[in-house]
Amino acid sequence: MALQDIQQRSSTVREYDAGLRAYMLKIYNYMAGGLILTGLIALYSAQSEALLSAMYNVQSNAVVGMKPLGWVVTFAPLALVMFLSFGLRKMSLATAQLSYWFYAALMGLSLSTIFLAFTGESITRVFFITAGTFGGMSLYGYTTRRDLTGLGSFMTMGLIGLIIASLVNMFLKSNGMQFVLSVIGVLVFVGLTAFETQKLKQLYYQLDNEGESTGKIVILGALTLYLDFINIFMQLLYLFGDRRR
Repeated sequence: MALQDIQQRSSTVREYDAGLRAYMLKIYNYMAGGLILTGLIALYSAQSEALLSAMYNVQSNAVVGMKPLGWVVTFAPLALVMFLSFGLRKMSLATAQLSYWFYAALMGLSLSTIFLAFTGESITRVFFITAGTFGGMSLYGYTTRRDLTGLGSFMTMGLIGLIIASLVNMFLKSNGMQFVLSVIGVLVFVGLTAFETQKLKQLYYQLDNEGESTGKIVILGALTLYLDFINIFMQLLYLFGDRRR
C-alpha cells in the first residue's frame, strides 16, 4: 500500500512538473513573439518616412518634436497595459490575446525612434546583453528556493520612486540624473524579473489548468516579463548604446 502511495505521488509530481514546464513555455513563447513583433514594426517604422513624418517632426534623421499621432502612440501602450491588467478577468481569452499583440505592435511604433538615435550595431549588442541578463535572472527566479516576496516588494517601491523621479527629470532634463535613473532602472527591473518569474511559477499550482483563466494568466505573465525585458533593454541602451552623430 505504501509503495502504491509513493508511486502515485511520484506520478503526480511528474505531471505537475510537465504541466509547469508547458505553462512557463507558453508564457515565454508569447513574450518572445511580442518582442519579435515589436522589433519588426520598430525597424519598419524607422525606415518609413511616411510613418515617421506622421508621428514626429524629423530633421536630419533626428526627432525634434512630436505630432498628435506621436503622442497617441507614446501613451496608448500605457493605457492598454492598464486595460489588460485591470480588465483581464472580464474579457475573453481571445480579447486578451488580441490586446497583447496590439500592445506589442504599438510598442514597435513607439520604439521606432531608437533606430534614429542609436547605431544598429549597438542596438543589437545591447539586445543580446539584455537577453542574457533577463534569461539569467528569470532562470534564477524559476529555480531558487528562496522566497523573493521581500525582494519583489522592495523593487516595486523602487519602481514607484523611479517613475516619480523620471517624471521630475522630464522637466529638469539632467543627463547626470538620467544616468543614475538608468542604473537604478536596470537593477529594479532585473530584480522584478526574478521575482515575477517565481510568482508566475507559484501561481501555476493555484490555477485550474484546463480553464480559460490559465490562458489569461499566460497572457498577463507574458506581458509582465515583456515589460521587464523592454525596460532593461531601454535602460541599458541609454547606458551603453552608441549614439548616431
